[in-house]
Amino acid sequence: MAKQYGLVFDTKRCIGCRTCVIACKVENQIEVGSWVRVLNNRGTTTDMPVGQYPHLSLSWQLSGCIHCKNPPCLDACETEEAIYKRPDGIVLIDREKCTGCQACGDACPYDAIRFNPDDGCAEKCTLCSHRIDQGLEPFCVKECIWGAIRFADIEGAKNNS
Repeated sequence: MAKQYGLVFDTKRCIGCRTCVIACKVENQIEVGSWVRVLNNRGTTTDMPVGQYPHLSLSWQLSGCIHCKNPPCLDACETEEAIYKRPDGIVLIDREKCTGCQACGDACPYDAIRFNPDDGCAEKCTLCSHRIDQGLEPFCVKECIWGAIRFADIEGAKNNS
């Protein structure tokens, strides 16, 4: 059975501290002040109001690339192999092959791919594939102090339940 790595997010454990966002910036060497780039491309936590006034609270939801089992961005890409899916399920963009046509971003149902005008390429969460290749977890998972984000073989978890 093929692997399908992904993130599992526990909304009951998340307090909205955004340590995951800061971890992403640090790990991916995104310059200070580039919050928009991290929030739009790499993933973030989004405030979600729950309930009705006066019984209102906040919940948080992790957003970003979910590394789809059948990624529509891959089929939409006009450049052969600019977007590809690894055997472990991680969907990546080859920045050397990306022409910046933005078709992948239009095809993504999660709005997880953005065009970077600084270099003319599409970009998205890589699930810290460079860390996974070293046997480590994605940095957002490692740094989440509340354990709200877990890294897992989602396909393997389904088959073992």
